[in-house]
Amino acid sequence: MAAAVTRRINAGLRADAPDDGADAQNGARPPAARRVNGGGGKDDVWVPVDEPDTPDAGGARPPLFRTYKVKGSILHPYRFLILARLIAIVAFFVWRARHKNRDGAWLWTMSMAGDVWFGFSWVLNQLPKLSPTKRVPDLAALADRHGSSGDLPGVDVFVTTVDPIDEPLLYTVNTVLSILAADYPVDRYACYLSDDGGTLVHYEAMVEVARFAELWVPFCRKHCVEPRAPESYFAAKTQAYKGGVPGELVSDRRRVRREYEEFKVRIDSLFTTIRQRSDAYNTKHAGENATWMADETQWPGTWFEPAENHRRGQHAGIVRVILNHPSCKPRLGLPASADKPLDLSGVDVRLPVLVYISREKRPGYNHQKKAGAMNVMLRVSALLTNAPFVINFDGDHYINNSQAFQGTMCFMLDRRGGGGEDTAFVQFPQRFDDVDPTDRYANHNRVFFDGTMLSLNGLQGPSYLGTGTMFRRVALYGAEPPRWGAVASQIEAMDKANKFGSSTSFVGSMLDGANQERSITPLAMLDESVTDDLAALTACSYEDGTSWGRDVGWVYDIATEDVVTGFRMHRQGWRSVYASMEPAAFRGTAPINLTERLYQILRWSGGSLEMFFSHSNALLAGRRLHPLQPVAYLNMSPYPIVTVFIFFYNLFPVMWLVSEQYYIQQPFGTYLLYLVGVIAMIHAIGMFEVKWAGITLLDWCRNEQFYMIGSTGVYPTAVLYMALKLVTGKGIYFRLTSKQTTASSGDKFADLYTVRWVPLLIPTIVVLAVNVGAVG
Repeated sequence: MAAAVTRRINAGLRADAPDDGADAQNGARPPAARRVNGGGGKDDVWVPVDEPDTPDAGGARPPLFRTYKVKGSILHPYRFLILARLIAIVAFFVWRARHKNRDGAWLWTMSMAGDVWFGFSWVLNQLPKLSPTKRVPDLAALADRHGSSGDLPGVDVFVTTVDPIDEPLLYTVNTVLSILAADYPVDRYACYLSDDGGTLVHYEAMVEVARFAELWVPFCRKHCVEPRAPESYFAAKTQAYKGGVPGELVSDRRRVRREYEEFKVRIDSLFTTIRQRSDAYNTKHAGENATWMADETQWPGTWFEPAENHRRGQHAGIVRVILNHPSCKPRLGLPASADKPLDLSGVDVRLPVLVYISREKRPGYNHQKKAGAMNVMLRVSALLTNAPFVINFDGDHYINNSQAFQGTMCFMLDRRGGGGEDTAFVQFPQRFDDVDPTDRYANHNRVFFDGTMLSLNGLQGPSYLGTGTMFRRVALYGAEPPRWGAVASQIEAMDKANKFGSSTSFVGSMLDGANQERSITPLAMLDESVTDDLAALTACSYEDGTSWGRDVGWVYDIATEDVVTGFRMHRQGWRSVYASMEPAAFRGTAPINLTERLYQILRWSGGSLEMFFSHSNALLAGRRLHPLQPVAYLNMSPYPIVTVFIFFYNLFPVMWLVSEQYYIQQPFGTYLLYLVGVIAMIHAIGMFEVKWAGITLLDWCRNEQFYMIGSTGVYPTAVLYMALKLVTGKGIYFRLTSKQTTASSGDKFADLYTVRWVPLLIPTIVVLAVNVGAVG
């Protein structure tokens, strides 16, 4: 179950991994003084934008992030080609309208409608790309401004998971371990795991994580380990050593690796251990079929053998604090001894807060999947730690760059023009492990992450992409940016309208959570009153009659709740930032094979159509959006409709099999000249995008290839689902994407190459068969 690591490492920093028995290298600065090379870009593509220092009472301050634009020699020809192609398309439509085919009028009409839609889609896709912008955090400037006292704001980290089978437990524990070991003041952030399945195995896995973290986290701090997910760290073959005691790395690494292998054995055996323990206790208590915890109490969540109030989708809410708030002063470890072979005498061994949450589930309620779980975490965390910033991860995404939290703060705390205070969220690109070298299923999706998202950086900001995103808590509460009104008065007005629910403790915490300078609240003992408040906040009925899921928190009733939630914030006037860091801030796991990849695209495309046919339609955005921001959102929502015209064009050759007549625009020579011109220009524009986005030709080709697979096989199903929802009013169910759990000993991509039959492939196969027959 080892997660492969495909990190890109700068050639100048490349060093042999300190494998067991290998020599390590030295010479790194302390973590607080390190500057992460965000890669402002190669000198022949990106140029820095001159930015003045920030004036304040203490004098001018350097900016906390750097902005880069594409150099003029690339940007101006790129824009000229876009304009030239737009003119060519208009001329093409005019010419076609003047040369209508009278004999095959219906074919001409269909092809003309298709060409109009293709042209319209291309304009929607191209207009937001006129000003690509890259923003890179300056960690040295942040360290200079905040000093070594660690007076950074508090952060609540949300991790969501639901099924330990489809989302393997090993990925989840590595995600949490990487968070606990992050290079951020340990007393200023907390980690929350939301287990939407309510299974004891997830809770006991977190208990095991807390125990192993007592060794793993100090080891990471002592040797400045990167990445800080142990599975990825031990799988890496090359890395630069940045710690201060290279002579001890080999023995420490060997010891920690041995402990990690034992930790994995305990994690893998949890299912068996819990079942055996439960069987023994049930035998002891005749007639019971409960699932038992290690302290001989019954687990309040889902049981192995379902029973009333203990089945999947029907159980009480659970909040368990596994690691309490650490002291505010460093606590150094002990010297090496027979029992503790690692010398941690100069290492801070404190661990951040770790909390397990499973919300209440009851029949008859729409629990709203991930969005509902995120809103429960938002409320519970407000009562426990109440950090002004929150960042969310899927269960299979880990921190690949330990300074990623500081990177986000560079954007949130920068005060140039009020920019930081108006920033609702910071989005990082998604990078993936376990992708085959040729990326045959376009899992990396670099055209989108390194092209489209960088372009939106030049407007109001990128859309929210579901994971690896830091939010300003007050923006999640539905408040508008400070320039549109004081936060206190907004919260008071929303409270009077009962938008937040009946919990006075939760509403009372909101103003503190809006203060971006504050740390997290030290956890108090969970007395009866706090426990009652937490039970109310995790209850299914809490949101009844409130604005949760629409104006407050993550948005409900749409499969792509991430994009719609970000859209709501942009519509209110907030900005967002697409951040670039090297090494990549976070990494995740790609879908297991083609079948899972197709289901993933089905969920995205179906959710996009839901967004278009909802109150979150970009045409209803209002005046607070950047003029081109609605165009960008419109490009992200109705795009699956293109399948109607693509499918028509792909089946066009079938008339050569069944008819003596076929349609080609006349005069053919002029028609061919137009086609060659507009197609050549779109490829030339694509090559410019390849240049400034830093992607490869293979990335671009895979994107085009898989777009055709999706548009012929997946998009028709999404359109059909949306039509059924509009007619019946029932929502669309999209299955969870499974991740890789095992790999062949001979080929770690063996499971990825296995093609499992799925009905989504039927339209694509029909298209291939028709075209092969037509050519014949």
